[in-house]
Amino acid sequence: MTQTTEVNVGDYQYGFSQPEDYIFKARKGLNEEVVRQISAMKGEPEWMLEFRLRSYRHFISRPMPNWGSPKMHEIDFDNLYYYIKPTEEKARSWDDVPDDIKNTFDRLGVEIFGRRGRAV
Repeated sequence: MTQTTEVNVGDYQYGFSQPEDYIFKARKGLNEEVVRQISAMKGEPEWMLEFRLRSYRHFISRPMPNWGSPKMHEIDFDNLYYYIKPTEEKARSWDDVPDDIKNTFDRLGVEIFGRRGRAV
C-alpha cells in the first residue's frame, strides 16, 4: 500500500505569480486550430506550421507514460494556456526586455549571459 505524505513548503521561493500583461492569449487547450493560431501570431513560415501540426498529431496519438509520477494522469491538458504573447516587439537587448520579465528571471535565480548586450 502506498502512503501519501503532505509536504508544507511554506514560503517556497518559486511559489509566486505576477499579474498577466499581454497583447494576445490563446484560448485554453490545444488542438489543430490553436496550433494554427499560435503559428500565425508568431508569423511562422508554412514549413514550421506543418512541423508543429505533425508534432501535435504525434503527441495526441501517444499514450500517457506509465513511468515517473503517478500524478501525470491528472494533468488536464485542456486547462492550460499554450501561448501568451507579452509584447508586440521582440527585445533586441537585455535593456529592451520588460522589467516584469527581468524580475521573474531574477526571482527564479536564472543567470542571463550577456545581460548588457543580448536578450534571452
